[in-house]
Amino acid sequence: MNGDGPRDSHSNSAAKPSIDLQQVRADDFRYLSAIARTGTRRSAAVFLGVDHTTVSRRIHALEKILDVRLIERGTNGWELTDIGRAVAEQARSIEESVQSAVDAAQGNSGNTLRGTVRVIAPDGFGTLVVTPALARLRLRHPDLSVELLTATRQMNLHQSGFDVALAVGSPVNSRLVSETVSRYSMGIYATEEYIREHGSPTSIEDVATHPIIFFVDSLLQVGDLDLERHLPGSSAKFMSTNIFAHVEATRAGGGIGLLPAFMASPYPELIRLLPKQVDVHLSFSLAARRESLTNPTVTAVRDAIHSEVARRRSELLPPV
Repeated sequence: MNGDGPRDSHSNSAAKPSIDLQQVRADDFRYLSAIARTGTRRSAAVFLGVDHTTVSRRIHALEKILDVRLIERGTNGWELTDIGRAVAEQARSIEESVQSAVDAAQGNSGNTLRGTVRVIAPDGFGTLVVTPALARLRLRHPDLSVELLTATRQMNLHQSGFDVALAVGSPVNSRLVSETVSRYSMGIYATEEYIREHGSPTSIEDVATHPIIFFVDSLLQVGDLDLERHLPGSSAKFMSTNIFAHVEATRAGGGIGLLPAFMASPYPELIRLLPKQVDVHLSFSLAARRESLTNPTVTAVRDAIHSEVARRRSELLPPV
């Protein structure tokens, strides 16, 4: 390859020319960090308050100086390469050093978290448990901005664009370090009205004769939430990608819902059926990039979520 373009990110060339550090603009790394945080060039432009062509130009300039590919076109648009991710993680220390210098100049103690943290989480757990934890954390750190993205489907954790990820089960990714945050219970629920009209199942086999409310299987892609595994022979008749829709459909008498106990228990009209036979225990895990574990904001988010979970353990895993 000639010297006019960056090398491929998978190049194994052993002899690379040395880089003149005077040609490297530290501010260019800020643009790479923005792409890593937001996931796309256009989102990075909005985040930085510039035009997306400026982001492209600055990234291209950085690629040319470093002689590597930092971003590439993937199935979901432009993504960071492996080298791009590694560089972006190291570039975060530049932002942190700049912020520390600003804090010192302003006489701040440095104990206040700043910047933006992005967390992804399942709909129900993210809204009912993670949200209050993050809201209280932000109140303690007024200069911190929080972004919470929720969806109960397989997240593409290989992409950049998040600081902390919560998921059902354990995400498999060598770049992430994960830990179990909490076990939680799922059971089957129905309203009194539904039971009066359609009867109450007396066994797991009997459940299969009732319409089940659950996820859209083809869009879920989360193995731990497999309906056949938990209710053999049953089939979902009302399906949604949103767990809150499951709760509302069950409350409306649309069938028997397989619901997390912490989401069903606040509604007295929902009666748990066959609690001894159907007591599904799954887990929520928290994941972050290995390089981010020492980041004060990531540590604070982790601690806040663990604290909230500990306070509400009996809701997540109630006795049956």
